[in-house]
Amino acid sequence: MFLFKWLICLVLLLAKLKYTEAGAELDPLIVEIPNGKLRGRDNGNYFSYESVPYAEPPIGELRFEAPQPYSQEWRDVFDATQPAVDCLQWKQFRNEKLQGEEDCLTVSIYRPKNKTRSSYPVVVLLHGGCFMFGGAASYGQEYIMREGKMLLVKISYRLGPLGFTSTGDKNLPGNYGLKDQRLALRWIKQNIASFGGMPENIVLIGHSAGGASTHLQLLHEDFSQLARAAISVSGNALDPWVVQQGGRRRAFELGRIVGCGQLADSVELKKCLKSKPAREIVSAVRSFLVFSYVPFTPFGPVVEPADAPDAFLTQDPRDVIKSGKFSQVPWVVTYTTEDGGYNAALLLKKNKTTGETWIETLNDRWFDWAPYLLFYRDSKKTIKDMDVFSRDLRQKYLGDRRFSVESYWDLQRMFTDILFKNSVPEAIDLHRKRGQSPVYSFVYDNPAVSGLGQVLSNRTDVFFGTVHGDDVFLMFDDVSLRTAIRPDEEVISRKFIKMIEDFALSDKGTLSFGECSFQNNLNSKEYQVLRITRNGCRNEQYNQFL
Repeated sequence: MFLFKWLICLVLLLAKLKYTEAGAELDPLIVEIPNGKLRGRDNGNYFSYESVPYAEPPIGELRFEAPQPYSQEWRDVFDATQPAVDCLQWKQFRNEKLQGEEDCLTVSIYRPKNKTRSSYPVVVLLHGGCFMFGGAASYGQEYIMREGKMLLVKISYRLGPLGFTSTGDKNLPGNYGLKDQRLALRWIKQNIASFGGMPENIVLIGHSAGGASTHLQLLHEDFSQLARAAISVSGNALDPWVVQQGGRRRAFELGRIVGCGQLADSVELKKCLKSKPAREIVSAVRSFLVFSYVPFTPFGPVVEPADAPDAFLTQDPRDVIKSGKFSQVPWVVTYTTEDGGYNAALLLKKNKTTGETWIETLNDRWFDWAPYLLFYRDSKKTIKDMDVFSRDLRQKYLGDRRFSVESYWDLQRMFTDILFKNSVPEAIDLHRKRGQSPVYSFVYDNPAVSGLGQVLSNRTDVFFGTVHGDDVFLMFDDVSLRTAIRPDEEVISRKFIKMIEDFALSDKGTLSFGECSFQNNLNSKEYQVLRITRNGCRNEQYNQFL
């Protein structure tokens, strides 16, 4: 009798296990990829699979090296329910500046619940943050998941000195963060079908440094094998803060700051930097700032030597485009009417030591600070050249007036033009002459109630206009900036997301925003841009390129 009961229990147990295994196979939270199975999280109207590694941890001997594909196999089900950690960084917007972890190379995937479809076009996001800070969590997924028609992937990549230190030679060439992005794109192409994504319908979108990164990724001829279209929002490879000179000097100065001594050999420098705690290396960022968070990109992309292993960029982006050897995929490049508010607004804050605003101090420090604020310190051959350029800029935008709250808008216009706006027609002009795929542009002109201008200046008595991020945060929500959006922004948000979805699915690379169709700049004699405002949209044509 005992044996009979025991056999019944065993049969029931085996049946339960078999049922559980069958259920697991049908469980949408369980996804299987070559590394094994992983479990996501149910968020109500969408599933998420976060912190999925695409590369080996870039620590120890893999620090300052090109990323290696993730090769581990999971015996147990991998827990993909934990939000991605930020890569180790010196943050701009927090009192506690040092944030994140060195082991951070992951992707996070978000799939809507939609009973009418089993697969989705894919939008891949490269976050902004001046190549220095930021992360996946800064750009939300709620707006895109609310629409329920696209799968979203966010990429985490190395930042600051850990991502971009370069001695300008093959021993420490730099651009590790860009190489991370590229490896992640390959991972997405190979694995996204397992999550319900369409591997042939991928759009890459980036904001600010992410927008510049998107453009740099597109400048690889084989990018078309990884995505079918790209969107660079308020940032492209021709902006003066993107590809910089002077990397070698900064690399050896970094070594001196963290205790490597006065080295002159890049092999020894790399060896020493690998031996130092990552937090010490990243904390050294503060020594490269002349005041506040200026320059906002002390470590960023560089041109690598041709003999560098796994080189990402061996020519100036302008020369790459002129050669015609870049990916022929549809590209959108954008700016906001007052993009420079991101950089100029911090000058309205008060110096805690003197009580004077930074913009007032600028009157006495213009020649010292302007080359750092506007990124021409390393592009001018002499101090005299820098001073002449600085004097001409001030005269062009302010005339004989002093820097003050009253002249702030002219300073902001200077920042917008030099750091964001002027590069757009230049980039389009090069692409239209050398490319074969559509080139589109839009300018966003609709100020948010609260944006980066108010956050950086800590002021509400100044009207900043449409600043950096006012458009992208209608695509990827940021609750730290906006607790709610206006009814007109709700409409614009849905149109933006529909625009991205259609772009991912379009066979011909056509593009529209609501009722407005973008004008293609390819082979055009005029610079054509779609202006998006609170009341609608309209195409604008300019007589010539800048």
